[in-house]
Amino acid sequence: MIMTTVTKSLSRLVLRTSVALPLVLAPAVSVTVLEAAGVSAPFAQAEAQGEQKTRKVPAMRENVFKKLGAVQEAADAQNWPAALAALKEMEAGKDKYNGYEIAQMYYFYGFVYFQMERYNDAIANYKKVLQQGESNLPVALEVGTLFTVAQLYFVTENYKEAVNYLNKWFAVSDRITADSYALRAQAYYQLGDNNKALADMNQAVSMYEKEGKVPKEPWFGLQRFLYYEKNDYKQVTNILEKLVKHYPKGEYYKQLAGMYGELKREDDMLHMMEAAYLAGALQKEKELLNMAYLFMGAEMPYKGAKVIDKGIKEKKIPRTSKNLETLAQAYQMAQELQKSIPELEAAASMSDKGDLYSRLAGIYLDLDKNKEAVDMGAKALKKGDIKRPDQLYIVLGMANANLKKYDTALKNFKEAKKDKRSEKFASQWITFVENEAERERQLAM
Repeated sequence: MIMTTVTKSLSRLVLRTSVALPLVLAPAVSVTVLEAAGVSAPFAQAEAQGEQKTRKVPAMRENVFKKLGAVQEAADAQNWPAALAALKEMEAGKDKYNGYEIAQMYYFYGFVYFQMERYNDAIANYKKVLQQGESNLPVALEVGTLFTVAQLYFVTENYKEAVNYLNKWFAVSDRITADSYALRAQAYYQLGDNNKALADMNQAVSMYEKEGKVPKEPWFGLQRFLYYEKNDYKQVTNILEKLVKHYPKGEYYKQLAGMYGELKREDDMLHMMEAAYLAGALQKEKELLNMAYLFMGAEMPYKGAKVIDKGIKEKKIPRTSKNLETLAQAYQMAQELQKSIPELEAAASMSDKGDLYSRLAGIYLDLDKNKEAVDMGAKALKKGDIKRPDQLYIVLGMANANLKKYDTALKNFKEAKKDKRSEKFASQWITFVENEAERERQLAM
């Protein structure tokens, strides 16, 4: 009954403290109490540590057993003030007790104070148990108390003493587990000793893996962080690959994609980012646009367009001129010009510059929609602030020439010719248009 109560209470405490301790794994609970502390005939000590080597200690007398029994009864009822009062009454006559009996009394004190959430008092009394010396302490009680003190120092965030008592416990316990190394690793981490923290966490992970067990997710988390601090991206990648395999989460997909990027593994980065996208882990505008750019860069522009289109419809990507332009560009790269045009027109209408209308003029010309090309060109000129007006005039000249508006076309090409970058091309078109105009005049005669 009491052991169950202690376990639940310490678990609740750990849940509260872990919020303030990022990357810290809550300590495993191994609090030894009576009968775990020996208050039942034949007063055997806790078995939590397994079959430890034995040590001869004084026997507990019946009168002391009855006094502790009264404490036990109050504790079972969770009447902590009554349990504490019984212990204080008992302590008044402690000069009549042997060392083993005193140790048991202080062990109960520690338990009761723990239940009252007076953790420093609990630690002080558990330490009094240890002060009774080896001659009065069964091995299991000594070992269990060392671990209990270490855990309590941990949850009260006194990591220096937590490490101190964990090291003492490591020195005497013959039941060191992976969880033990993981607990000490996190205490070292809190003290800023990353090298010792990493060594212990590696040991914990290795022990689990050798047994064919999957290491706990927070263990991988701390291990990954510590390697990242050392700029060991290959190890970080290896750990993230395990996390993705055993604890698949969108966040891990994103982090692994980032590591693949650091290692110049572009194809793996793309696949992992796509996995993150499909898992719904990409929700922010920047993340979604990056996904689209990756698709476009990998010659999968249609996938990129669908990411942006879906993001805009779900209002995760704002419907801005720039984003619509990117969407139109993706459709263009995918040879989906009919889908590209309305997006680019919407982007152009939002822009305060004429460049997008200029691009639209070129697209319409390519589609042999000369009237629309001229209309878009006129809107571009009206808005102004065009990076290459000479190229726009070339487009307008060609569209007007196709419409047999030769005089207007010549004006367009002469404007384009003013820019040396287009002078040669514009001159060729001027010659062509003049010849066409003359040819049609001759035909009309």
